[in-house]
Amino acid sequence: MTTDTREPIRNIQSALDRLGHSPGAVDGLWGRRTAGALKSLLVADGRPVPVADASPLPWIAEARSALGRHEARDRSWLMDWLKRDGRSLGDPARNAWCGDFVETCIRIALPDEPLLGALGSNPYWARNWLLFGQEVTPTRGAVLVFSRGSGGHVGFAIGQDDTHFHVLGGNQTDAVTVARIAKSRLLGARWPATVPPRAQSLPAMKPGELLITTNEA
Repeated sequence: MTTDTREPIRNIQSALDRLGHSPGAVDGLWGRRTAGALKSLLVADGRPVPVADASPLPWIAEARSALGRHEARDRSWLMDWLKRDGRSLGDPARNAWCGDFVETCIRIALPDEPLLGALGSNPYWARNWLLFGQEVTPTRGAVLVFSRGSGGHVGFAIGQDDTHFHVLGGNQTDAVTVARIAKSRLLGARWPATVPPRAQSLPAMKPGELLITTNEA
């Protein structure tokens, strides 16, 4: 079984290209050109179906590609991965890298997404992500910003239970994990400005054995 998280999207892009609806680069990233090519195909087939809500979230696909990587065990791999957007905070074993993780996912998946003001100059400070995109009610894929003493923590919303959000993020027990973070700590939920918000509630999930994190490190 393949572990390549981009292969399904590459297969779709290849099929679109063969059918004469160019998605741009066949890179496994779901961007505007791929979405436009799929819409063009559906319209040509007489089925003008809105694709925004059906398409994968490319920044979540990027985040999942690093799932399980640890700042010590996978230090070299993680350092290289965090540099893919052209810059990085540095050694994840020495720095709080949750903001670096979110920035890498967003810049790779949404290269046209503006990061303005303090967020653009310092995306590594978690609370600066309160300036990102547009405010939304927490939904799957939204950027969630949490308090952490005088600092903060940032990651992506995956689900929720009665008391906690389930967050896909970096620097969660020194790794990329899905962890439970108390709803009482939420400072804000943000959505990319270049992507139409999705009218989807955050999925209800069972707590299971997920770690509850209160001091991300």
